Amino acid sequence: MAAFESLSSRLQNVFSKLRGKGKVSEDDVNEAMREVRLALLEADVNFKVVKDFIAKVKEQAIGLDVSKSFTPGMVVIDIVNKELTQLMGGTQSKLAKANKPPTVIMMAGLQGAGKTTTTGKLAKLLQKSNSKPLLIACDIYRPAAIKQLQVLGEQIKAPVFSLGDQTSPVEIARQGLQQAKDNGHDYVIIDTAGRLHIDEALMEELKQIHQVVNPDEVLLVVDAMTGQDAVNVAKSFHEQLELTGVVLTKLDGDTRGGAALSVKAVTGCPIKFAAMGEKIDALEPFHPERMASRILGMGDMLSLIEKAQSNIDAEKAKEMERKMRTAEFTFDDFLEQMEQVRKLGPLDQIMDMLPGMNKMKGIKDMKVDEKQIGRVEAIVRSMTKEEKQHPELLNHSRRKRVAAGSGTTVVEVNRLIKQFDDMKKMMKQFSSMMGPKGPKGGKKGLKGMLGKNMKFPFG
Repeated sequence: MAAFESLSSRLQNVFSKLRGKGKVSEDDVNEAMREVRLALLEADVNFKVVKDFIAKVKEQAIGLDVSKSFTPGMVVIDIVNKELTQLMGGTQSKLAKANKPPTVIMMAGLQGAGKTTTTGKLAKLLQKSNSKPLLIACDIYRPAAIKQLQVLGEQIKAPVFSLGDQTSPVEIARQGLQQAKDNGHDYVIIDTAGRLHIDEALMEELKQIHQVVNPDEVLLVVDAMTGQDAVNVAKSFHEQLELTGVVLTKLDGDTRGGAALSVKAVTGCPIKFAAMGEKIDALEPFHPERMASRILGMGDMLSLIEKAQSNIDAEKAKEMERKMRTAEFTFDDFLEQMEQVRKLGPLDQIMDMLPGMNKMKGIKDMKVDEKQIGRVEAIVRSMTKEEKQHPELLNHSRRKRVAAGSGTTVVEVNRLIKQFDDMKKMMKQFSSMMGPKGPKGGKKGLKGMLGKNMKFPFG
């Protein structure tokens, strides 16, 4: 979630000052709003959008008798959270569905925004709910655009309709739609041509395709890293083409993220999806309330739980929990668990979803090194079946063999085994402390224990 990193930390600083106050005066609110305004402008949020936003928050914060509230600082934060959510569209905006299939989705956008890749990602997302999308290659101008779509199609096992680059895009769209109807596809996603900038010819062609296929959705793919330009592009497209939604790509880039906060307010178009990385399944439905929560450092547990539910085997998780409790945890289980966690996506993105993570200095700076995880796996895979089940068998000569087999050093092998032992001890201690009514010794006991043993297994 680097897109909002600096905005997020600035806003959290403003609010931590408010949180600590027993009373919040009108001056405090004004001062806080001045800083929020600066933070938003710096994050490249459209000037008019910022002005309206601050006015709305102020009106509510000063109108409320904040001084009588139990936690005045929190009341202001709550107002900002609600307004931030409204600014990004209020609630999640779902894809339209045609009464009679197929549902036709037309993708539009400038060159380089990631339109073709997003087409593949969207198809993959639809497949997860058992849909059968057909992709139509209408970008006949960019060299290799058709090939790129075909490669993506193969990767996700979705058919791609193409008539090469000599037929007009309007005709390709017409025939592709017919094929989808004949073959019982419930979704059609049309990858149209982009240009380096908006021009008459591009718009004319898009309008003609629009006329022929009568789409249920016209999604504009916008590169979040282009900041204000992204919003201007969205505005121009919307005036000509009547967009139904926006897909923000490269939201994980190290940008100021203002586009995500301005697009809805300036164009009236909801953000329907956000792409958080290169991988084919790195496209997520956009939830304004969760994004606001992340920006304000309150975490996004809902998305994390959904990710876990769709990627983690519940039975395996139950069994793992039992093994941890009874300290039967072996190196095999350790590998299994790492596999499960890796399915959730890059670890630093997962960390971003946990409330308060960005406050914990050590963890915030911890870039999880995939290479290091690979080394850990190599070490465990170089052990024999018996050694994985009974790590106590690993004497010096065996450790030397494991190091040689995994291309690591004895020092690294020793460190991993020690961390594994610590982890098992901690689990045992943890499960003995977790009585039926929660932690014994309350938070203090838990904190003491975690403080002693909390090491990351690949440090």
